[in-house]
Amino acid sequence: MTGAPARLLAGFAVLATLLTACTPVADLNETAAGPSAAGSTVLPTGTPPQAPSATAVPPPSVTAVPPAPAPPAPAPPPEAFALNLYQEGDFVPQYTFDWCVAASIQMAHNLTDGTRGASWAGAAQQGELWEMARARSSNAFNGANPRGWAQVLTEVGMGPYTVVSIANYEDTLQTAARAIAETGRPVGLVMWSGRHAWVMSGFESVGDPARFPEFHVTGVHVLDPLYPHGSGQWGPSPEPNSLLTPEQLATQFVVREPRRWSTDLPTGYLLVLPVAAA
Repeated sequence: MTGAPARLLAGFAVLATLLTACTPVADLNETAAGPSAAGSTVLPTGTPPQAPSATAVPPPSVTAVPPAPAPPAPAPPPEAFALNLYQEGDFVPQYTFDWCVAASIQMAHNLTDGTRGASWAGAAQQGELWEMARARSSNAFNGANPRGWAQVLTEVGMGPYTVVSIANYEDTLQTAARAIAETGRPVGLVMWSGRHAWVMSGFESVGDPARFPEFHVTGVHVLDPLYPHGSGQWGPSPEPNSLLTPEQLATQFVVREPRRWSTDLPTGYLLVLPVAAA
């Protein structure tokens, strides 16, 4: 063999040696078993693959919303109401033209007396009651005034009573009606601008005073001890237990004249009013 071919063969031998050195040596065991355990999950024989478990998420909490409250029922409208203490025989006439307060005290007793026998009706007793009321009064006419009237009612066991003056007519009727409903006792009306006495024994209204703070008085039951005489200036006396409209009553029940008697009460409609015992 010549020198050139010999050198060529030697070069091929060196190249083959270099290629053999750059080829990775495969592990026969790895080749037979497949990929390395570091890069795969080895499952036990016969165990099916399982999907990755997911973290349980609790259901969202639900807050119960209470139902809206039902609207309140509308208040019932006021209805007709009536109250009257009067029974037959309760009326007592005044035996003189001066004794209207005393006769009114007798009638107040009869209206509240449980026996309902008009037990206070005599002329002698009426005179005594007038003297009691006059002794507890003080005015320029030397008679019995509303304060003496209220004081005697209280002292003889029908009280307590007080005297009030109210400027507004409708408020006056409401005050009187409410007092009768609350106490079961009559109201004294100071009539004729302070010159005469009547008794209010009952009333009619739209609305029960016990249920409605504002109610409308439509009628007033009255007893005038001067019946059947009346007055030429103020008009005739109504029959006992007459039911007068507020307009009819207003012809004789008027604001007290300030000069009639000395008092610290303001000018207004005067009531001898029953009040609840303390």
